[in-house]
Amino acid sequence: MTEEVRSPARSRRLPRAVRERQILDAAVEVFSQHGYHSASMDEISDVAGVSKPMIYSYLGAKEDLFAKCIRREAARLLEAVRMGIRSELPPDMQLWHGLRAFYRFVAEHRDSWTVLHRQALTVGGQFAGEINQLRSKAIDMVAALVVTAGTKKGLGPAAEFSGPALAVSLVGAAESLADWWLDHSDVSEGVLASWLMNLVWLGFNDLLEGEIWQPS
Repeated sequence: MTEEVRSPARSRRLPRAVRERQILDAAVEVFSQHGYHSASMDEISDVAGVSKPMIYSYLGAKEDLFAKCIRREAARLLEAVRMGIRSELPPDMQLWHGLRAFYRFVAEHRDSWTVLHRQALTVGGQFAGEINQLRSKAIDMVAALVVTAGTKKGLGPAAEFSGPALAVSLVGAAESLADWWLDHSDVSEGVLASWLMNLVWLGFNDLLEGEIWQPS
């Protein structure tokens, strides 16, 4: 984002939970724009409309604040995807709705995705570890859908064996496509999800039907 950050008027006597949310919102915005190393606590203080001592008192130093931003945004993203998956539908439709929910979150919370996928991975260390935990949970959700589909086809053991690896591939593709989408926002989340389904689910379905490609 290139526009200047906002500097709301400072207010007082808000509940602590509201203050913490206010600070985290501001921090995500500033970290998204400038990255972890270049972002300053002074700017976060200005955008949040609170003093730096209050930030330190409520959420800790810059490193602690960045980690809390990652955890909150990761939890929000996973919850959005979980809410998008409709368990009463077949596995392919569950996955499609989950992908739509994922891309809708990225569209509505671009700063969140930038912090999670670009900034945290760039910094590395413990922050990359937080993202790996997020990715593991997403992989588990996708693998469960693959195993469910395979079990219904009578291929439970094969699906259980290949499901986690296939889920890793799909999650990686979904993340890369979301990153590409940040610079091509004219594409809707439904189209994006459909592209990915056409790329990966047809292959999943062939595997479940026993159609396996092998080199000649």
